[in-house]
Amino acid sequence: MTSNPRLDALSRGERLQLLRFVASFAWADLSISAGERAFVHGLVSRLHLPPEEAIEVEGWLKVPPPPDEVDPTLVPREHRQLFLATVREMVKTDGQISREERENLSLLEQLMR
Repeated sequence: MTSNPRLDALSRGERLQLLRFVASFAWADLSISAGERAFVHGLVSRLHLPPEEAIEVEGWLKVPPPPDEVDPTLVPREHRQLFLATVREMVKTDGQISREERENLSLLEQLMR
């Protein structure tokens, strides 16, 4: 899991936004592996989310966040590289990068330039 101290600088809304992206990418291949689930749980812990937000994130592991809530254009410029790095880590966490994950990651990288 990422140990980037810049995670600590994210606002409450930005933390949830990041986790929406991470959960969305975990769903890219239509299933969430144990490694992806562990990565999300570790990120929730690292971000020190309060219980109600952790429950919200857990819900995204059962049902992906709505696509309109995962809009790369809404990510502040100063956090785009952090979001990309975190999503890349999550995609690699299960040791397999599916075609869907690869395509979605490529699109995200293009949209966040």
